[in-house]
Amino acid sequence: MPITTCVFDAYGTLFDVAAAAREAAAEPGRGVFAEKWPAIAQTWRLKQLQYTWLRATAGVHQDFWTVTQDGLDYALEEQAVEDAELRARLLQLYWELSAYPEVPEMLRALKEAGMNTAILSNGTPDMLEGAVNAAGIGEVLDACLSVQSLGVYKPHRSVYGLVRAYFGCSAREVLFVSSNCWDACAASGYGFHTIWANRAGEPMDRLPWKPAHVLSDLTSVPSIAAAA
Repeated sequence: MPITTCVFDAYGTLFDVAAAAREAAAEPGRGVFAEKWPAIAQTWRLKQLQYTWLRATAGVHQDFWTVTQDGLDYALEEQAVEDAELRARLLQLYWELSAYPEVPEMLRALKEAGMNTAILSNGTPDMLEGAVNAAGIGEVLDACLSVQSLGVYKPHRSVYGLVRAYFGCSAREVLFVSSNCWDACAASGYGFHTIWANRAGEPMDRLPWKPAHVLSDLTSVPSIAAAA
């Protein structure tokens, strides 16, 4: 069955999650933060994800903006950074994350090929709207689907079902792309064709399923979608 619908995770896949810390570090007067920003950015992202899993396991949902703030607070405390203005600035920048360079052209190619395109994300609808608007890619996306409508985070199977419900398609018509190996693996288990965007060259997660393709960026997504 040919691919009709290409769906992307947002953070780390289309949008550079390190951009907020990197951009803040380049601003004047950020000397201490400039030395610590890589470690803070890495921990911020790790705790953000861990807190979604822990909340899902505990059955106590809080929205992704709350989780994002909690992850940042942990990361700042770990590096002994106490700066309310910096914290506010980092959170502001998170609403304006840069898209990876190949993303606009890649999405445009999918639309020109007649594909449905969408985001499927843990992010809240307003967070996703802010990132999409900042990146200028709204015209090449048909939908931004958020877990907030379900009250549970990825990789719960119900999250992947949002795609089928919205587009009225079968699982085998969907190509799902994520920079999180566990996300691509779980989507494979759901029945999607999958791509893991392994930008950092990390090992494969040990899970019951594996992504069909592993790429270093998203440039070749349109050709994979056309050939599937």
